[in-house]
Amino acid sequence: MAIFSKEEARRILEKVISFSKADGIEANLNGSNGGNIRYARNTVSTSGEDSNVTLAVQSNFGKKSGTATINEFDDASLEKVVRRAEELAKLSPENPEFMESLPQQTYGESKTFSEATAKITPEYRAQAAANSINPASAKDVTAAGFLDDSHNFASMMNSKGLFAYNQSTSVNFTATMRTNDGTGSGWVTRDFNDVSKLDTAEASRVAIDKAIMSKEAKAIEPGKYTVILEPAASAELLGNMFFNMSARQADEGRSFLSKKGGGTKLGEKLVDERVNIYTDPFNAEVPASPWTGDGQARRKMDIINGGVVKNMFYDRYWASQKNVAPVPFPGNIIMQGGSASLEEMIKDTKKGILVTRFWYIRSVDPQTLLYTGLTRDGTFYIENGKIKHPVKNFRFNESPVIMLNNLETLGKQVRVDGDLIPYMKIRDFTFTSLSDAV
Repeated sequence: MAIFSKEEARRILEKVISFSKADGIEANLNGSNGGNIRYARNTVSTSGEDSNVTLAVQSNFGKKSGTATINEFDDASLEKVVRRAEELAKLSPENPEFMESLPQQTYGESKTFSEATAKITPEYRAQAAANSINPASAKDVTAAGFLDDSHNFASMMNSKGLFAYNQSTSVNFTATMRTNDGTGSGWVTRDFNDVSKLDTAEASRVAIDKAIMSKEAKAIEPGKYTVILEPAASAELLGNMFFNMSARQADEGRSFLSKKGGGTKLGEKLVDERVNIYTDPFNAEVPASPWTGDGQARRKMDIINGGVVKNMFYDRYWASQKNVAPVPFPGNIIMQGGSASLEEMIKDTKKGILVTRFWYIRSVDPQTLLYTGLTRDGTFYIENGKIKHPVKNFRFNESPVIMLNNLETLGKQVRVDGDLIPYMKIRDFTFTSLSDAV
């Protein structure tokens, strides 16, 4: 059994701490039960389950630290891993950015656990795959997909008295549908904590319809277009932006939040005033762990409000250097949307491009946050409020900062990869060339 209860985890961690002879010790005990099923060419290719528990111990003498891991939990093994961590700490050089362990923190309760997800069976996975494969076969479409689910626990304790514990579940599903003539492709993604919200048949119908609609795509000239970005398309660009909102990067002049001549853009208007982005680990739709890997408590917090940068992320070391409170990296991102549906946004577009998703995104310039990448799996030309025909894929060069300044319409939110991202209509999105890939 790879899932330890809160009390079971506490007993093991207390034993670990009791063996310490170092100046400080921190122990992380994590485990998971997981399963998956994969299919391609309308046939299941692999399936399996795995179960694992790992204990990681970090000991320190002053600013010298060492880490050792083990997956045995008898007293002799627990003492052995502590001794090994201490040996490694004595051999290590001092870390000039070493931070002492945190004392006990106060954590809120986030509903990251679903019993239904924890009880997923091989039979469920097989039926979920069948619900994707069968409708594809009936439409002369070839399905490839992957479903994986997990039940996890994470716990930590240190010599300062901190103890944290959380259980979580997740289920992730993606499917790619290709027409059998090779000219059309569709794609869909779904992820939830609670598997009862997942319908692989419904999701697969979306990808099947896009595959059929995208057959025999026409080439149109690259350039600047009004685009409607489905949430899966904008999520990666936005994610890249958030990962680069480190205060240290900005303070050191390495970030799009750095100002020429010094200083940062904290407190300044960066994007359209309708852009409101925050994090909330306790949100019912996208719950996240209430604590970070080093034991900091997460909280609801604005990141961008009214287009203004409200917070950057400070690790504990950099916060100590700047004499401010740490701001841990968030467990989720929530961007407020509007009420418009995708159909309404299309109807309100005179000329534009509908983008299902981007892929192969790479950084071009970190200081302007310029990225390049390709559209994929369903790109369509819109004219006079209707999808007129599929178009060949484009390469784009665009910055999410510019994108959020060219915002025309915010649509409804959708969960993507544990975040809530709305449909967005953007003007003057830059496509630089065509791609022959389907």
